[in-house]
Amino acid sequence: MIEPIGNQYVVARPVYSANAFGEEHKKKERHHKTPLDHLKKLCSCSAQKAKNIAFSLFPIASWLPAYRIKEWLLSDIVSGISTGLVAVLQGLAFALLVTIPPGYGLYAAFFPVIIYFFLGTSRHISVGPFPVLSMMVGAIVVRLTPTDNTADSTISNNVTNDSSIDEQKVMVAATVTILSGIIQLLMGVLRLGFVVLYLSESLISGFTTAAAIHVLVSQLKFMFQLTVPAHTDPFSLFKVLESVFSQIEKTNIADLVTSLIILLVVFVVKEINQRFKAKLPVPIPIELIVTVIAAGVSYGFDFKTRFNVAVIGEMKPGFQAPITPSRQTFQDTIGDCFGVAVVGFAVAFSVASVYSLKYDYPIDGNQELIALGVSNIFGGSFRGFAASTALSRSGVQESTGGKTQIAGLISAIIVLIVIVAIGFLLEPLQKSVLAALALGNLKGMLMQFAEIRRLWRKDKYDCLIWVMTFIFAVVLGLGLGLAASVAFQLLTIVFRTQFPKCSTLANVGRSNIYKNRKDYSEVYEPEGVKIFRCPSPIYFANISFFKQKLIDAIGFRPLRILRKRNKALKKIRKLQKKGLLQVTPKGFICTVDGFKDSDEELDNDKIEELDQPINTTDLPFQIDWNANLPLNIAVPKINLHSLILDFSAVSFLDVSSMRGLKTILQEFIRIQVDVYIVGTDDDFIEKLTRCEFFDDEVKDSIFFLTIHDAVLHILMKKDYSTSKFNPSQEVEAKFDDFTINTDGGLRNRECQTALPETLCPAAGLRIVTKF
Repeated sequence: MIEPIGNQYVVARPVYSANAFGEEHKKKERHHKTPLDHLKKLCSCSAQKAKNIAFSLFPIASWLPAYRIKEWLLSDIVSGISTGLVAVLQGLAFALLVTIPPGYGLYAAFFPVIIYFFLGTSRHISVGPFPVLSMMVGAIVVRLTPTDNTADSTISNNVTNDSSIDEQKVMVAATVTILSGIIQLLMGVLRLGFVVLYLSESLISGFTTAAAIHVLVSQLKFMFQLTVPAHTDPFSLFKVLESVFSQIEKTNIADLVTSLIILLVVFVVKEINQRFKAKLPVPIPIELIVTVIAAGVSYGFDFKTRFNVAVIGEMKPGFQAPITPSRQTFQDTIGDCFGVAVVGFAVAFSVASVYSLKYDYPIDGNQELIALGVSNIFGGSFRGFAASTALSRSGVQESTGGKTQIAGLISAIIVLIVIVAIGFLLEPLQKSVLAALALGNLKGMLMQFAEIRRLWRKDKYDCLIWVMTFIFAVVLGLGLGLAASVAFQLLTIVFRTQFPKCSTLANVGRSNIYKNRKDYSEVYEPEGVKIFRCPSPIYFANISFFKQKLIDAIGFRPLRILRKRNKALKKIRKLQKKGLLQVTPKGFICTVDGFKDSDEELDNDKIEELDQPINTTDLPFQIDWNANLPLNIAVPKINLHSLILDFSAVSFLDVSSMRGLKTILQEFIRIQVDVYIVGTDDDFIEKLTRCEFFDDEVKDSIFFLTIHDAVLHILMKKDYSTSKFNPSQEVEAKFDDFTINTDGGLRNRECQTALPETLCPAAGLRIVTKF
């Protein structure tokens, strides 16, 4: 019964053990579903289920019929045109990161958008090239393609020895994209979208920042127009920097000046867009403006001939025939492709989640995997490279009024027009301009360095994950760096659970609230009772740590006490058998002055016998181990009779730790220390029962609902007449001497005035708590 009284509440109920609560409230036996049950449900079929599957696989069928043409169409058209222009430029720029001709970037900006229009669940993200993915694919391309016209053994036999390097690079990039798409598709079909949960925000932030550094370094050769050999092994970034600075005197000044001007203008205008986004109807399309101007100036002044600048060159109109992926490349890149697949999905899903929360509509992670997988398979088949989403491009689509993926379809039409009709206008555009545009899109990722300070203040572990991820990705490269970062992140989780912050609890406020005794000055600790809390799962890696912390908290090793008592019991039995020991109401009386048991005899005692429960049934008396024993028999005295383990934060227990926990409980029980476990859920107890955890020593009656239930049970069992306060509380509150009345209240012996009713050992529990 609960009675609200102002800002207090009164609870009246019996003291419950887990068994008593289940019996009184008729706990039901639940049937837990087996894998076979889930399989049967998965294989079942109905008309409604078929309809749900159809709508799940083709989300367009659910939102397109509800499309508001008058309200949304104009906004989607404007947004689609703006996004399409940005997609064209980013496709050309990010193709340089893949080390393939820029024209192929248009395919990566076109095909994925069409597929995602039908299969995607997000209404606002713009699917297409992403600099981090492009950099990862580019690293694979560099590793698998030769540096001259001699074909490398890692290239498919379908590529002849006289094929150009560019064609081989396109083949590798397309094959990697197809395999990444297949991995994403399989993950979606197998409902493995949860994999992205292993990439924390700190890890993604550190990884994308490191990728931005790789992008920055990779574009230096286009800005300076230098010939830099390819490096893909660890420390490749530093080798590229060495190559660049060793040739710095060969810099093409025209390319350098052009790229610096473009960078400055893009950064300034992007800052204006950011600061005045509330006042601007649409962001200033600075990438488009500088591209048109740069292409016109390069063509008008014939920069290619006069200054020997590197330009995009011939862009063949239309599409090329689909390719057959290389089987050998599949075998050589499957590990890299898994990283590309996971990173691509993680970035797309995180951006989609932001917009789904902002506009309140659901997204399906598994369906997103399917959509991205099919998009990459289709795009790779037509010579594109891996696609995800770029935050800047998605931001343009959303900020210019995009409501649905109709805007994405319009953007694909803009890219299509460039591919089939006006691509030739971009042929005189300098590659240094594309490099500057690629770097202009890195501002957001480079600004993530500010995360270090924020994370250091909030969580040191997350800060360490960020820093180590950044270092791994910069030093080892993006592929190995991602794997090392995930491993390090999981290691921090293991470390945090392996060394949990265990604590000793005490009663605070004379109520049913128990907190860390070190955090409060006025606490109440029942004499002879210790309350120990473990705030993490208990498993094979931390059971030893748990045991050591428990021993530190109680101040003695129960196994040592048990062995000392068994040794002492052997001596007492010998004295009693020889008639040298008599027992009186006042204690033991020895009829000899001394008795010595040889050390050799004690050393030969079998250790297994000393670890057994203490058995005094054959003696005509009971032994008080905290009293004085006869002769020189010395046994450490302990003032603990009850131990409460708070397992409210222990989510699971594995088999290895289960054996260790049972051993700990047995050691305490054998030295007459009652152990109680509180706060566990029913599944925890059921698992212990299935694993045959309980026996004649360790019984299931040790489980109680709360700490307070266990404390009251102990007080009733031990029939306490006094309670011991913390010394600081004795001085300030003068609650120095209490007795427990039969009416359930606590009263001071001296003043005999009623105090708040707490820790009552009656059959009913009455608690008054003040907020």
